[in-house]
Amino acid sequence: MKKFTSLFLSAALCMAMAACGADTSAGTPAATSNPESNNTAAAQPQAAASDKTYTVGIVQLVQHVALDASAQGFQDELKSQLGDAVKFDYQNASGDSATCSSIVSGFVTEKADLILAIATPALQAAANGTAAIPVLGTAITEYGTALSIDNFSGTVGTNVSGTSDLAPLDQQAAMFDELLPEAKKIGILYCTAEANSKYQADVVKAALEKNGKTVTVYTFTDSNDVQAVTKTAVSENDALYIPTDNTCASNTGIIDPVASEAKCPIICGEEGIMAGCGIATLSIDYYELGKTTGAMAAKILKGESNVSEMPIEYYQNPVKKYDEERCKALGINVPSDYTAAPRA
Repeated sequence: MKKFTSLFLSAALCMAMAACGADTSAGTPAATSNPESNNTAAAQPQAAASDKTYTVGIVQLVQHVALDASAQGFQDELKSQLGDAVKFDYQNASGDSATCSSIVSGFVTEKADLILAIATPALQAAANGTAAIPVLGTAITEYGTALSIDNFSGTVGTNVSGTSDLAPLDQQAAMFDELLPEAKKIGILYCTAEANSKYQADVVKAALEKNGKTVTVYTFTDSNDVQAVTKTAVSENDALYIPTDNTCASNTGIIDPVASEAKCPIICGEEGIMAGCGIATLSIDYYELGKTTGAMAAKILKGESNVSEMPIEYYQNPVKKYDEERCKALGINVPSDYTAAPRA
């Protein structure tokens, strides 16, 4: 009986082993036995790559209309190209440069696939915070100034590229003669914490002086001094110029009543500031600028472009706009090539 049982168990074991061997060979066909199956196996890594998700960190210096629009345009464009494969970590530094650096450090720690830096201090923090993660800037006026690059050629050549919000500054200066021909004394107002504001102020000052204006520059270090400096500027000048300065943009509610009381018109570097306190601007479309930046990001994430080889891109069609209500209140005649900007 024991011998019979032993023989029976041995036979059963042999059958089980044979069955296992048959399953293995059926699940993994030989490389030459089925070319079609071989192609399917080769395609698997490509399918896995298409399922990849990307984390994009967005560091924005401060919340205001222009910067918010560029952030929205960037996200909309990147979503349109990558869909749910892209996830955004969107953080605002509330106007503090040190907070920009902290935010960037967090993106580096979480190994973000790309960083979008909105406004110059945010770009500077990102460029200083990582040399490995691709960084795109937007709402940056002049990259050579922002990154301290002498004789800037248009391509940074590192892990940084992006888009510029630089409008033709000489044409902005010419708007004083077009709208305010009687204004001889012009004040320029900006925050010293923003390198690109100084760049714009210097260019516009030179253009205004070439046109026979007397120009005085008024600066402040932070928002605490905006009201006092603005009061001095409007009392000493016929009109003011404000570049694309983020601190001014965030404090138009302080600037506007001071300028309105003094009946001092302000020409601005962009439409958001104009809406808050100005009479006119030659401005770009920040939403479209953001979309252009989003298209650049898509190329980088999809491996179609190397960030170090991507030149800075510029908005090509700035538009002359004016605030109808303020111009009417000040009795300003507006030429026909200006477009009335809608009020919120």
